[in-house]
Amino acid sequence: MISALDLFRIGLGPSSSHTVGPMRIAARFLHGMDQAGNLETIARVVVRLQGSLAFTGLGHGTPDACLMGLIGLRPETVDPEAAHAAAAQVRATGQIALLGRHAIAFDPTTDLILDFDGIADLHPNGMILTAFGGSGEEIATQQYFSTGGGFFSSRHQLEHPAPDDQVTRGTRPPLPFGSGAQLLDICATNRLDIAKVMLANETARRPEAETLAGLDAIADAMNACIDQGLSRDGLLPGDLKVRRRARSIHQRLIARPQDNQAETLMDWLNLYAMAVNEENASGGRVVTAPTNGAAGIIPSLLRQYCSDGSRAIRAKARRYLLTAAGIGLLYKQRASISGAEMGCQGEVGVACSMAAAGLAAIWGGTPEQVCAAAEIGMEHNLGLTCDPVGGLVQIPCIERNAIAAVKAVNAAKLALHEGEMPRVSLDQVIETMRQTGLDMSSKYKETSQGGLAINVVAC
Repeated sequence: MISALDLFRIGLGPSSSHTVGPMRIAARFLHGMDQAGNLETIARVVVRLQGSLAFTGLGHGTPDACLMGLIGLRPETVDPEAAHAAAAQVRATGQIALLGRHAIAFDPTTDLILDFDGIADLHPNGMILTAFGGSGEEIATQQYFSTGGGFFSSRHQLEHPAPDDQVTRGTRPPLPFGSGAQLLDICATNRLDIAKVMLANETARRPEAETLAGLDAIADAMNACIDQGLSRDGLLPGDLKVRRRARSIHQRLIARPQDNQAETLMDWLNLYAMAVNEENASGGRVVTAPTNGAAGIIPSLLRQYCSDGSRAIRAKARRYLLTAAGIGLLYKQRASISGAEMGCQGEVGVACSMAAAGLAAIWGGTPEQVCAAAEIGMEHNLGLTCDPVGGLVQIPCIERNAIAAVKAVNAAKLALHEGEMPRVSLDQVIETMRQTGLDMSSKYKETSQGGLAINVVAC
């Protein structure tokens, strides 16, 4: 099973599948070469981006992310400004230091290819890396797939899955679940809520104190991202010339402290979600929750309901994040959180579902009510397309996060009013999302070939 600390991952914007994933893939390829003792023999590296990585790669920052990964930078720890400066230096000098120590020539115009005709057959986000020696001979090549949320797999892993499609490494969790029904059975049998089930499974991986510290770091990073977004103004990168709005909205809200709190609640939720996604669009530090394109929804509710100002209330934030992660794991296991596979229902829809579940939990909902909140959060995002204008994670992505944050609160409220089991189960809505994603035309799945992307002039 995936860890909550893998699902919530600190990284760089603007996309977990197009930025964080390729950055990790490029580093992994070279680390493999290094472990085989072949790093110093490399004279040239060619990166070929396929499918959605090619079609929206420029707008999503994929080429620079590949450069960062080849240099050996880690999305979890690198300073965003330093990372972008390092990529710019490669372009300016035509030189790259592989893993920071083996310098070779690198021409992005010929060594970093957007392959619009190549077919990424096992997943829409395909990426092929090839290393050559001094005589031009091929030393190694590998195809990878960025599967959403910063996760990735190689062709070998996907073509030769482990028995029963289970992860073969690591400690088996004491309370494994692969469906919402199984999760509810575990809660009932052990008299635990979803957060405690998740914590028990996490504790099999590492000491409980480390898990709690990791969750606290995630909550702090989410709040820090909001604060950063509220402090900055100006235009976001790219030809759309989208202006940051979070700072000005925040200034107007704090200038009217006498306004009715109930009436301004929607404004605050909108504000927090937009602050995060404006940071994401600028290539800043965000938490994949569960993706970068949907990174503003879970932090928005965390700030409003689990924080005192900019500081997370530890017990509430941990319960909220663990519960949300439990729901997110089901989508990752049973369907996908990749916009290139599922459309935006797999990103914003999943984040809305996770946030609704987490909020229902901290409001005292039963496991059944928590799953009902998650189901409602997804049911009303089914069919949501991913059609970024100009390939940028700006229109409609920023406002879409704001809308979904408000929707998540409403889903939690509706679930807590439920007096009987819902007619639609969480498992049924996840399967419906999966089928809808498979049926959806590829032009509505992060390729900028349909929808708003072709009906709005990008510059």
